[in-house]
Amino acid sequence: MSQEPRRPSPSPFAVPMLLAAMGSIQVGASIAKGLFPIVGAQGTTALRLIFSSLILLAFWRPWRHRLTRQEARAILVYGAALGVMNLTFYLALARIPLGIAVAIEFTGPLAVAILSSRRPIDFLWALLAIAGVLLILPLSGAAGALDWVGVFWALVAGTGWALYILFGQKAGASVHGGTAASLGMTVAALVVVPVGITHAGGALLNPSLLPPAIGIAILSSALPYSLEMFVLKKMPARTFGVLMSLEPAIGALAGLVFLGERLAVTQWVAVGLIIAASVGSTASSRKA
Repeated sequence: MSQEPRRPSPSPFAVPMLLAAMGSIQVGASIAKGLFPIVGAQGTTALRLIFSSLILLAFWRPWRHRLTRQEARAILVYGAALGVMNLTFYLALARIPLGIAVAIEFTGPLAVAILSSRRPIDFLWALLAIAGVLLILPLSGAAGALDWVGVFWALVAGTGWALYILFGQKAGASVHGGTAASLGMTVAALVVVPVGITHAGGALLNPSLLPPAIGIAILSSALPYSLEMFVLKKMPARTFGVLMSLEPAIGALAGLVFLGERLAVTQWVAVGLIIAASVGSTASSRKA
């Protein structure tokens, strides 16, 4: 008699860990934007992933675990998606505000939430989140000032984010979370570093970039992705995806505090809708 697929076991720490991961990423993104004039978005992404992978490799020592072919394939795809997501998000961030870039990128995990939903109530929270995302985007009066190349890169980043969720859960299902995160980050670095070197060249060797690069690596990659790898093992993909709707709100706040990027009133209303969708999703998930 076949057994039912194992579902992620619930944990009271999963939601706080996910919130901490999202906050850390947005603070790191705010710091990273300050490096764009020096080494560009490509060079900044390369520095971030180099130091992130080194930190994670030293901490988790993944070489102690021998991967099966299936595990290695999942980690390769997960790492490639991670690299594309980080690179294209920084390319978007170089052209559009942080809160808007995150909101557009959120179309990826939102699609995961909708496509993997099986209960009518989940569609309600997803629709509420969609309304928030639409409001937070300057689709009307301010749309002319929005760089649509940045919008394109944010959409590509959203696709990478969706793949990261799906393959990250597969990678973390049978492999220790730290092992999957460290190996995935190494793959991401191998994908992005050649692009960064091609764009920034010798500027990447500037010693003054070392402190902020290490800070970005810890805040934007090493810490949050390690947390998320554990969270992915503790909640369904659809719940993870809808909870990530908090990301535009946190991004907007980080952009306001650290970059002076102000949102319109309607966009702050959108933040409230997105938070309501997240709270509703969490509550209905607990009842289930």
